[in-house]
Amino acid sequence: MTELSGFTYDFDGERLSGVSAGPPGRATAVLLHGAGNGSKERLLPLLTEFAERGCRALAFDFSGHGESTGSLAELSLRRRFEQAVAVLDAHAPADSPLVLVGFSMSGQTVADLVRHYGARVAAVGLCSPAVYAPEAWDVAFENRQGRFSEIIRTPDGWRSSLALKALRAYPGRAVLAVPGTDAVIPPAVTEAVQEALSARARYSRFELPDAGHRLGLWFHDHPGDRREFAALVLDGSCGQEPLTAAAARPRP
Repeated sequence: MTELSGFTYDFDGERLSGVSAGPPGRATAVLLHGAGNGSKERLLPLLTEFAERGCRALAFDFSGHGESTGSLAELSLRRRFEQAVAVLDAHAPADSPLVLVGFSMSGQTVADLVRHYGARVAAVGLCSPAVYAPEAWDVAFENRQGRFSEIIRTPDGWRSSLALKALRAYPGRAVLAVPGTDAVIPPAVTEAVQEALSARARYSRFELPDAGHRLGLWFHDHPGDRREFAALVLDGSCGQEPLTAAAARPRP
């Protein structure tokens, strides 16, 4: 049985609570939870799947979530990105290929990390992902009652998202997990993400017809689906052949 190890990381006045599993391996996988009451806790079974397939696997609570300190109202897309970079830089070997898995709001965070880490990113898994207009990146959430809420509710404002540009340029392995019913993410957003990933990535769409938006909870309770998802993201590589971003090639 895979052993989970807890850790904390102090960053920008907050103490972030995390968990890791697996020894340093051919890649480091980070699992990023969504907004609202999202936390690392529901992602632990999926984290174990990645660790058992040969990855060093990490998950942590963004500030204001789970066991981390801070206020959710003070969090922003930018702070989420900065916290993810800080945890990865502290816990992933500098030469380690990265596997980035994001749920809901963390779809944007994964795209921001793809842009930041470039060729180090070997694979991404996006689960009911959201993307946001550039104007929203620096704005505090304010419990979604202020400027952030106004921006994200602007019709079609998400179409200018830099996340779509980053995903369109990404050439590695990519899996988009899509629930049968998503009451949060508009179908047009999902299709735009799919179109972006189809441009260069080695892309697969993973349908979960009986699931709803909260795919972290779904994978927590459905071991067969989480095993299949992890296998798809890693493309049979992490525990066998070396998983390297340099090996990724655009589709013909």
